[in-house]
Amino acid sequence: MIESPEVEAVRRELERDVIGRRVKAVRFLSEKVCTEHTAEEVNERLQGAKVTGEVARRGLELLLSLDKPGAVPEIAAIVLGTGGHLRRHPAKDPLDPNTRAVIAFTQHRQEMRLLDFKEGARIRLLRAEDLAAQVPKGIDPLQTALSWTDFSSLLLSLPEPAHLKEFLTSDSAILGVGHMYADEILFNAGLRYDRMTDSLGRQEVRRLWRAVVEVLHDAVKYRGSTIDEESGLPGNHYVLPFGDPGQYQNHHNVYRRHGQLSPRSRRPIVRVKYRGRWTYYCEQSQV
Repeated sequence: MIESPEVEAVRRELERDVIGRRVKAVRFLSEKVCTEHTAEEVNERLQGAKVTGEVARRGLELLLSLDKPGAVPEIAAIVLGTGGHLRRHPAKDPLDPNTRAVIAFTQHRQEMRLLDFKEGARIRLLRAEDLAAQVPKGIDPLQTALSWTDFSSLLLSLPEPAHLKEFLTSDSAILGVGHMYADEILFNAGLRYDRMTDSLGRQEVRRLWRAVVEVLHDAVKYRGSTIDEESGLPGNHYVLPFGDPGQYQNHHNVYRRHGQLSPRSRRPIVRVKYRGRWTYYCEQSQV
């Protein structure tokens, strides 16, 4: 449950920390992390490479540009999955048992460690032409300035109408919005999760797009949501590279707040199962 605001918050912190650093060595503690290359190949290709330009993000993928003398520039693409995070550590610090990969830098004996609690994190190497050939279909509201009329056209261009929650969580439409932020977006927009995309009026479309932009940008402002596991519900183990948790969970209106009073109607927030996952909403104010 690591969505685009969490990855964007990590990107911003990494960019302040790793640009200009040179890779000393890469060590993998799990072969699952590098499915497209062998651990030896990744280490050979990254050893001596310098992190240049900027740390970019494409959907839920972090992109580190690497320049190595005598070699074609490459991009290290890192996916955190549902339970991964990147941590900066002095090399002398003991390894967490969940560490899956270690990128050591030549300066100051510092390391970037990839931890994974759910076996979904991945690292792969790309060249610029590979990246250009793999353009995602969906839009990224954190990177794309879109008018509500263009958003309305997107809704109308769907092959067939869909429930609003299905639409929000589909990467073919919008990138990086999962169940957590979809619930928050729909509450802010005053719309039910099971409304159909073709049932919205003009004002409802405007409210929905405004809610998408505001919720995601606010989540980045508060550096993402760190959700603990409780009562059989999955958490995300998300923390920033220097170990700080996100704070946006303290500003959630409905997600995991069933039984608490809705800030809009003052009636209890409810939860229902939708496509095998819990959905949280206010029965009184979401229509």
